[in-house]
Amino acid sequence: MNDATIAFVGAGNMAKSLISGLLAAGCDPAHIRASDPVAEQRDAIAALGIAAGSDNAAAIAGADVIVLAVKPQVLGKVVEALALTPAQLVVSIAAGVPIASLERWTATTQPIVRCMPNTPALVGAGVTALYANPAVSAPDRRRAEAILGAAGRTLWVESEALLDAVTAVSGSGPAYFFYLMEAMIDAGVALGLPPAIAKELTLETAYGAALMARAPQAADPATLRRNVTSPGGTTQRALEILDKADMHSTVVDALTGAATRATELAREFGR
Repeated sequence: MNDATIAFVGAGNMAKSLISGLLAAGCDPAHIRASDPVAEQRDAIAALGIAAGSDNAAAIAGADVIVLAVKPQVLGKVVEALALTPAQLVVSIAAGVPIASLERWTATTQPIVRCMPNTPALVGAGVTALYANPAVSAPDRRRAEAILGAAGRTLWVESEALLDAVTAVSGSGPAYFFYLMEAMIDAGVALGLPPAIAKELTLETAYGAALMARAPQAADPATLRRNVTSPGGTTQRALEILDKADMHSTVVDALTGAATRATELAREFGR
């Protein structure tokens, strides 16, 4: 990425995590700029050795890549005020705003990559789905992938509509696991464990299970579940209770609801 100048419009936590990842990967800090109206966020970026100011126009002037990292509710107003050129790649990490809206605020010839990252990117363990409009070249794809890849894994989807499903599965996904962790910790405490021990057991178990599922040549999660479930044992008893509560269908319904809401928000934010 040292052949490109990157400007971040918005310097919040997600922008900071991407900038930190780029610097860790060897990107020249002189090739990165940021703008934000909040002095505290500018100071946090400046502490990384990055030029940060309050003027969006100054930040994007001459930049090769513009990363839009502002709240979706204000994205339209921010983008319409930018003097973008068709030579500049726009990478949007604003949730819910469709490319059609970004093209309306810029130009139909504007190369735009829309991304759906998730919050584990804040600790370098994110996963981001990307979708490119037809104006995006192969080198631009590689640039977008390098920027988002600085905070975790990346993958491309071939249909923008799939980003609603991505939002439901991975964008909102961390909250589902946190919700289960909350319940497991509460159950451990109810069973007599000290809160600190219940928390450590839960978090380490979640971490270990994820490592097992991600291991090379790992079996699928259904097989891993069966492998740890002894007939007539404790795990089977617990899973029978979850099945009786129709946990599987509840999860499917929950993610379907999240995807539906993502579609609704795209209409709302993209006006």
